[in-house]
Amino acid sequence: MKILSAAEMQACDRITSEQFGIPSLQLMRNAAEAVFTFASQQFPQATRITILCGRGNNGGDGLMTARLFAAAGCAVTVLLLGDADGLRGDAKAAMQELLEPTLNERVSLRFIADAEEFAFHPDALAADLILDAVLGTGFQPPLRGLPLAALEWIRASASRAPILAIDLPTGWDADSTAATAESAYPADAVITFTVPKPAHVFGNLTRLWNQPIVVAPIGSPDEAIVSGLNLHWAGTAKFITDIPRPTDANKGNFGHVLVIGGSPGKSGAPAMAALTALRSGAGLVTAAVTPAVLPLVAAIAPELMTQPLATAPSGEISPENLAPGSLKSLLSRITVIALGPGLGTSPEAVEFALGLLQATSLPAVVDADALNALATQPGNLAGVARCRTLILTPHPGEMARLTGLPTAEIQSSRLQIAREFAVRYQVTLVLKGSRTLIAHPDGRVAINTSGNPAMAKGGSGDLLTGMIAGLLAQHLDAPAEAVEAAVYLHGLAADITVEQPGPGGDQHTLLATDSLANLYRAFRFHPQAEGRYCWLQGMP
Repeated sequence: MKILSAAEMQACDRITSEQFGIPSLQLMRNAAEAVFTFASQQFPQATRITILCGRGNNGGDGLMTARLFAAAGCAVTVLLLGDADGLRGDAKAAMQELLEPTLNERVSLRFIADAEEFAFHPDALAADLILDAVLGTGFQPPLRGLPLAALEWIRASASRAPILAIDLPTGWDADSTAATAESAYPADAVITFTVPKPAHVFGNLTRLWNQPIVVAPIGSPDEAIVSGLNLHWAGTAKFITDIPRPTDANKGNFGHVLVIGGSPGKSGAPAMAALTALRSGAGLVTAAVTPAVLPLVAAIAPELMTQPLATAPSGEISPENLAPGSLKSLLSRITVIALGPGLGTSPEAVEFALGLLQATSLPAVVDADALNALATQPGNLAGVARCRTLILTPHPGEMARLTGLPTAEIQSSRLQIAREFAVRYQVTLVLKGSRTLIAHPDGRVAINTSGNPAMAKGGSGDLLTGMIAGLLAQHLDAPAEAVEAAVYLHGLAADITVEQPGPGGDQHTLLATDSLANLYRAFRFHPQAEGRYCWLQGMP
């Protein structure tokens, strides 16, 4: 699913009407129907509805939605910020429809001319549901005038009514890639139309991480959805896991993952990565570790194969394993390498990691200590990446070491730095964190919206490494989709787990491996619920 800027979204709406013959008023009707249906599903007990409307198209969506709620028998209060004379075009038509005599008994229409008038309408916030239809995609900060006064009125009230934002919570710049907005309306759910805008995937639009942000189609054809941002939503790639396997499939059809890592005190990392590669569907998984670590890794699953590696005096993996005969045996029939979990940082481990990457052209997922090894010789990265699929999965600190930039700069310019790095070195870069970015060698960037704060624990990255390797082994012909699907499913499994009863069913108690118990639920989840709403955040 593409991500469009505000200007591109406006062009999409215009092209839909001018070239494909769908009137803009019909698009507004479709949007209102989508809002009404979604609100009825998410807030089924709401019978007293308050809708705050601006005088633009976002307000028109709210007025159209008000009519649908009133026709359904709800008591509807509409606060129009400004006078009716300021309404134009489709918003004016929406107002005229709302004024139908048959709806008079169920609609209280109020006009707010200045900020002081909000004090005379405390009953409007004593609703079961508030819809924010004040300002949408066309808004440019800062927030001022009546919209700002309405925000202050809401903040000063004791209202506990949930707020559903139409298009965007008022105060958000649609083109923003920031996590927060200086002045924005609170929201407990957000519904936008056609495709997301940058704020929908980068911003913390809702009060809680698990509250819904959904996209509803309203009639624009794919040909009208054109963007130069080169951004898309990572969850779209999940389709590759929905393709049924052939009836006559065998384990050889789904790849062989080799997980290399482990060192004294870090046996859990390769074990978790290997187990997750198995759970992600790889046909075979081998964990190559030192003899001291091997029994602990082997115990995690009887299906896992192991390969002992020569040990350096440090107790970590020795460069002796790079000898031609040893390397040939190690890499025989391997599809994908996952290098780095618990590898260690001794000179011997660094020499082994760099030597292995230089000696093979197999697809590789590089994480943890193997990233730190690459950071010691950044000039070698272009050569290591040449003619292969190379996936790097740094967190911001590791990215700082790879680039030589301060971590704070990495965090403040995540999108730009990730994209430039991936293009420069021709790698796939998974820059982890809230709203993980997947930057591809051709400059495309996918933004992931699954995941939650409970994942901020040791082991999460090891699971992701195994999941990427496992899906890549099954989809060598679609590496971009495999990586994006893995990142999305990794976060989604954790989202499902903290919402379920059990040891990991809370943000404090979740362990990385708890998510594996719900990985099958993540695989079965369809973000395009019932063919209508696409869930960027939250679940039906």
